[in-house]
Formats: sequence, C-alpha cells, structure tokens
Amino acid sequence: MILHVAGLDKFIPPFVRLVENEFKEDEHQFWLTGSVEKYPVEQSEAIYVCGDGIWGKLAGYAKLVTQLHSARKVMLHGLFNIRVVLVLALCPWVLPKCYWIIWGGDLYQFRKAGNTWQSHIKEALRRFVIRRVGHLVTYIEGDVELARQWYGAKGTYHECIMYLSNVVDPKVSAESAPASDHDGLNTLLGNSADPSNNHIEALERLLPFKDQAIKIYAPLSYGDQNYAKKVISQGKAWFGDKFVPMTDFMPFEQYLEFLKSLDIAIFNHQRQQAMGNTITLLGMGKTVFMRSDVSHWRFLKGLGIKLNDVENLELCRITPKDAEENARVIRSYFSRENLIRQLNGVLEE
Repeated sequence: MILHVAGLDKFIPPFVRLVENEFKEDEHQFWLTGSVEKYPVEQSEAIYVCGDGIWGKLAGYAKLVTQLHSARKVMLHGLFNIRVVLVLALCPWVLPKCYWIIWGGDLYQFRKAGNTWQSHIKEALRRFVIRRVGHLVTYIEGDVELARQWYGAKGTYHECIMYLSNVVDPKVSAESAPASDHDGLNTLLGNSADPSNNHIEALERLLPFKDQAIKIYAPLSYGDQNYAKKVISQGKAWFGDKFVPMTDFMPFEQYLEFLKSLDIAIFNHQRQQAMGNTITLLGMGKTVFMRSDVSHWRFLKGLGIKLNDVENLELCRITPKDAEENARVIRSYFSRENLIRQLNGVLEE
C-alpha cells in the first residue's frame, strides 16, 4: 500500500477525496495529525488520525512506525511535524521509498529557526532526513534546487501540482480577463497575515500612487494577528480609507467573486508562497507583481507567463493580449486532467 503522512490542513480533505475517487482506494492509507473538527475527514480503516494526549500520541506514532515499514511508498505531505521527522531519522532505511511533497514553508523553515540548542537539534534532524529522502515532489523545480543546495537533498525530482487547490476552478477558467466595472484600480496586497508577505515594504512602494484612484485590499484573516495589527495601522496611516484590511474569512465562492473584482495583485513574498491565489488570478487574466528572485517566478516565466517585478512597481494592467495568453497557459497546465496525469506518474510508477 501507499502511506500518506500529513498534518490536517485545508488541502488534505479534498486530496483524500480525490484519491478515493480517482485511484484504487484499498491501495492508499492515511496517517494524519490535527483537528478533524476544523478539517473534517471521515476516519476509517484506511484513514487514521493520531490521538491527543500522551497515550494517544504514543499509540499513534507506534502505528506510524509499523505503517512506514509495511508501505510500498510513503508520501510525506510537507515536513513540518518534528515528531514525524524524528521517527524518520530513527528509521533511515525507510527514507529511500519516501516522497517529500515540498510545500514551501517546510523548505524555508530553517530561516525561522532560532539560535537555541533545541532549534539546532531540529534542523540537524531535518537535514539528516531531507538528505536521504528518496524522492522530491513539487512543480517548482527551483525548490528542488534549493533543497539540494541547503540540505544536500539527493532524491529524484517528480513534477506534480499535487493538490486541487492548484487546479484552476472551472468557473474561473471560462473567463478571460473580464473588463473592470469600477473606476480606478482594485489592488490585492499579499495573501495572509504572515510576516513573509512583507506588507510594509510593499506599501512603501505604493506610496507614490496614494493620490491616484486606488483601493488596496489586504487579506489578514489568518496568520499572525499581532503582525496584522501593525499592517493595518501602517496602511491606514499612509492610505486612509484607500487601504481595506480583510479580517474576516470568506466562503470560497465569495472569495472567487472578490478576486474577479481585482485589477492588480502584489505578492512581495521572499519565498514560494500564495501560489493558489497567484494561479487563480493569472487564470482570470489579472496583472500580477512578485519578486523576481523567488523560485516560482522562474517557473511561471518558463511556462511563458507575463509577470511584473515588484522592484519596478507601476500601477497599470497588462495588455488584453498578454492577459488572455496568461489565462490560456494557466488553464492548460493547472487543470484537473494534468493533476490526475501527474499523480498517476508519482503514485503508480
């Protein structure tokens, strides 16, 4: 069987259903941690959620050790859980059959590591595991290069978009750069209240345009709420009512309608992040600014996508021709059909 090891997140329940619907159900088992209340999955013989408390965790990780040894393949959905990393480090002989699905934050985690002895031990364990893991799964080859450079990873690279969140929604894909029905420019800034968005720096770059007809929308409903307060305070101080903090969660359909109303998106992240938003916006024919020194810039450029560098920030839309071509390329690559084809290549090889 193929074992999937993951922490419950918004991407995981849809992935479980996708595997159940598209692949041989009895060949896949899931070992999960996290809140089933927040991210519901129906537990069964094939879907195990590690319990809370000392005894629940002991039983759960004992089960993980057993499943790691009996599995034909092990799909590691991110490498965030240090207990899982420790188990893998103690069983290095299972690592050649492990597939690390790189999420981004797990690759860059060392940047957040402190200078304590605990942090050094955690990073040493992660380096030991990543160096020996047999396979690296992502659709951004630049992240694989970074894993090799930073951690000495030697695994085989497999290109796969992996999750339904990376598939352009059919409701979006039918649209091709719809005309704006509002005055001025509606601008999206970042995707969360994570400091890696570098909101303040981006707001500084927007200061020369503060007297223009613009609205700056900043999604801040999840992430570091203390950081969110700083962003809101600075945004309001510099832009007044033109800065619109979004502090409440939106249902998916409502969020899609919001994205349709935008003209420009600015992602000032210093690492691979916000790809779901980026893909959806490009599929709508929107103008996207990002840093040119991040791994996904090179990937998107390689697909032929017209992007704009935040270093040369100008508040203007790309041409309708470029917008339409961007949308066409995105709809082709980030499709459900391509996802299933790539998953088949990873899971069934």
